[in-house]
Amino acid sequence: METEMQSRAAQQTAGKVRSVRPVGTRAVLAELDGLQDVLTLQAMLFESPLPGQVDVLAAAETVMVVGESAEATRTIGSLLLELELTGPVENDGGLVVIDTVYDGDDLADVAELTGLGVDGVIAAHTGQIWTVAFAGFAPGFGYMVGENDALEVPRRSSPRTAVPAGSVALGGQYSAVYPRRSPGGWQLIGRTGARMWDLDRPRPALVRPGNRVQFRAVREVVTVAPAAASAAEPEPAAAGLRILAPGALSLIQDLGRRGHGPLGVSAAGALDRASLRRANRLVGNSSSAAAIETVNGGLSVEAIGDQVLAVAGAPATLTIQSPSRALAGGEDDDGEPQPGAQRTVPMAAPFALLDGEVLSVGAPVSGFRTYLAIRGGADVPAVLGSRSTDTMSGIGPAPLVPGQPLPAGKDTDSAVVGNPELQPEFPGHGEAGVTVLDIIPGPREDWFEPSALESLCSQSWQVTPQSNRVGMRLAGEPLRRSRDGELPSEGTMAGAIQIPPAGLPVLFLADHPITGGYPVIGVVADEHLDRAAQVPIGGSIRFRISPNYDVPSRKVSI
Repeated sequence: METEMQSRAAQQTAGKVRSVRPVGTRAVLAELDGLQDVLTLQAMLFESPLPGQVDVLAAAETVMVVGESAEATRTIGSLLLELELTGPVENDGGLVVIDTVYDGDDLADVAELTGLGVDGVIAAHTGQIWTVAFAGFAPGFGYMVGENDALEVPRRSSPRTAVPAGSVALGGQYSAVYPRRSPGGWQLIGRTGARMWDLDRPRPALVRPGNRVQFRAVREVVTVAPAAASAAEPEPAAAGLRILAPGALSLIQDLGRRGHGPLGVSAAGALDRASLRRANRLVGNSSSAAAIETVNGGLSVEAIGDQVLAVAGAPATLTIQSPSRALAGGEDDDGEPQPGAQRTVPMAAPFALLDGEVLSVGAPVSGFRTYLAIRGGADVPAVLGSRSTDTMSGIGPAPLVPGQPLPAGKDTDSAVVGNPELQPEFPGHGEAGVTVLDIIPGPREDWFEPSALESLCSQSWQVTPQSNRVGMRLAGEPLRRSRDGELPSEGTMAGAIQIPPAGLPVLFLADHPITGGYPVIGVVADEHLDRAAQVPIGGSIRFRISPNYDVPSRKVSI
């Protein structure tokens, strides 16, 4: 049966994109007249991608389109303004039924807010078809819009620090199911055993944008447990490395997984892409091969078989300890093992690590992140086409731990290694100097006082210890908004400078959420993100409006 939403879509006249705002140098934000136009444009871009289109992130009133280059992004912006939004939204995949037990902690509050009573809330939730408008917040989290506004309720004034996986919730005009345990401020009305996100399925997300959903009231949740892995004999460690000490944090990273925004998945990948490429180039790997990203030194690895390595990024002392003579059959006159030889090797140059030798990476003298590449790349399972760890969603390999073997793969581009290379200068530790990052104002600079952009660029911001791969939290003089209230959720980019109500910026990095509800005053130029990745905790940042930004026309000049 045709839903009311589909009927309205079929009858609508051709709409247009209202305006296009730049989001840094690699994305544009198309503003539309309502959710129906959002769904139509999203469907059109899925069906017929624009030239250079990399990803599409739909939200409440906008669609953000990511381009493969700055030039492609400018063209995409022009083409969006020319599109006519016609035709109904076509739903693929049929109807998804989600069995739900209605016993949520906020059910009584929702009953009072809506005036429907508990039974009325359940009837309203199960008695209509919900359409997944867009994804965000976490992989598998679909923002579903209903056929009426009977259940439109505000988010909680105080978000919970942990919402159980499977919680069925309402927030604003949307309903959703939390795919994993996470913080959240939506009103909880029930729970389900449905697995909203499962990487063992050909399509990991149970629901995708455009899908229709029907909630069905049940008395008991049935959870399908994942199949138990059969016990197997441990295999000998393959040639590669063994992690002896991971330091503060060591992760596997490549150039990331792009094009999965509709699933709620960010790109992740190495924060300093240039250093990853350099380390891979030096050992003859492809530029996108997986390597180790380590923070602030302390990484120690042992060779399993003879290996070729290179280390790039934040400069540090690289020390190699050979096996003791006892391991090779040598002892002193008292029968005690003799210590092995020790040597140092340079940064940004290929070197051999022979079987049993141990490489230790010291604390960086400048910068923050160091990249260790092994010839052939780190051979770990790919997830959605990438071996990168996404610390926010939990996708990809877990952080490295002591004793873990790391096999070498076959991801090489050349039969020979590269010549030593020069590295750029990196931010110092405890120095007066600051790292300057170019920004493109917007897309929401008009949410702030006219002086806010000047304040953003006229002061030095300090990177606080609460920073991580999701975002850098900055301390300084807070910025003042000119508007109150909430911004409807919209797509975000790595480099986005989001301003929460307290006025202190958060600079999004690679593991950022793909949608956000706080206004973004500016976006760091893509070519300066590698610089941002190397600013240490306690380091200073100064923002500068990009010289390629044309203020009157709000266009980026290439």
